[in-house]
Amino acid sequence: MEDKKKYAWLSYIIMGSAQIMKGEYIKGIFLLLVEILTIVFGIPYFAHGLWGIWTLGVTKFHFNEQGVAVFDHSIFLMLQGIISILLILIIIGIYVYNVRDAYKAKEEKKTTLRDKIDRNFHWIFITPGLLSLVFLILLPIVFTILIAFTDYSAPYHLPPRNLVRWVGLQNFKEIFGLKIWNKTLSGVFIWTVTWAVLATVTSFFVGLMWALIVNSSGVKIKKLWRTIFIIPYAVPGLISMLIMRLIFSGQGPINDFIEHIGLQRLGWLTDPHLAKFTLVLINMWLGAPYFMALMTSILTNIPKDLYESSDIDGATAFQKLRHITIPMVLYSTMPLLISSFAYNFNNFMLIYAVTGGGPVNPNYRYAGHTDLLISWIYKMTLNQQQYHMASVVTIMIFLIIAPIVAFSFTRSKSFREEDLI
Repeated sequence: MEDKKKYAWLSYIIMGSAQIMKGEYIKGIFLLLVEILTIVFGIPYFAHGLWGIWTLGVTKFHFNEQGVAVFDHSIFLMLQGIISILLILIIIGIYVYNVRDAYKAKEEKKTTLRDKIDRNFHWIFITPGLLSLVFLILLPIVFTILIAFTDYSAPYHLPPRNLVRWVGLQNFKEIFGLKIWNKTLSGVFIWTVTWAVLATVTSFFVGLMWALIVNSSGVKIKKLWRTIFIIPYAVPGLISMLIMRLIFSGQGPINDFIEHIGLQRLGWLTDPHLAKFTLVLINMWLGAPYFMALMTSILTNIPKDLYESSDIDGATAFQKLRHITIPMVLYSTMPLLISSFAYNFNNFMLIYAVTGGGPVNPNYRYAGHTDLLISWIYKMTLNQQQYHMASVVTIMIFLIIAPIVAFSFTRSKSFREEDLI
């Protein structure tokens, strides 16, 4: 017991010392190296990073006596601060492991290096993934959230010429309180939800209809029809979108045909209502083949005796569709439907490739009639450099989509059967 306390006490001061004294040289040297690097390089970096994220800089852009530009870059300081906090948390975790490991070091039997690798293989395997998760996923999320609480925007708050400042909840108050922002947010949000529902439902039911047609006993050459229906899904999506934009353009073949039969050309992409209808139509064309392929396999797995029993009871084709086919299909595809809704909620590519968010809406701020929340964010960041407001909208999207994705995952068969693995 005394030895355990002695080794543990050493590990509080010098990381890895207990491990080295117990003969675990590789582990001990690694922990000691972590402490040395933290003291020599980490502390100065962390101190500057924490100061930077707290103040976002104090030196405005100017030229010194030697003609050299001197300034504090607020965004770089914020990033350094976030990285510092993440690294500090990682080092604290390593330090806690170092102390806990010191207590049980004496209890462990002497093992070979290969035995240690086999025993800790899961940590060796997942550590690169965990580090990638921290710096490639968690870091951008934290950065985006923090930007929402600053005034980072053009024209007066863009580094390095200007400093960025913390503004608290001011951006949230503006987007919900100022009429122009509130009207844009509500309008774009309503259209985004409407779009996600229509895009998902139309693709699903058209795909179901195609699957029913292909699987119908009266249909001949089923392989040919399956091939024809799956072609839109086989063609790269972006190519299909660009072709559709050409087809529905003012001088496109559809308007040429309409004019040829004596009618007036339609603004498929320039009229607000027609543009929205056109987007739903194109998305249905692109998405229905996926659902058709999915539901073709589902339909073949529905027990035939259900249909035979319904025939005996005198059920019509519509009643069998309503009470057998659709419930069975929905039971199998509901998690995918929810995921499809989340995907369509953020379907930036179709909007960008076909309408670019247009036609222009003079009552909106930086958004057009067909812009989704995600394409509105794109315009605010790349076109208008309103990073603070774009971050606010991004947080809203996350709060909406994250529960949907989590619900979809928990409803999935793999999640429910995890305990069986």
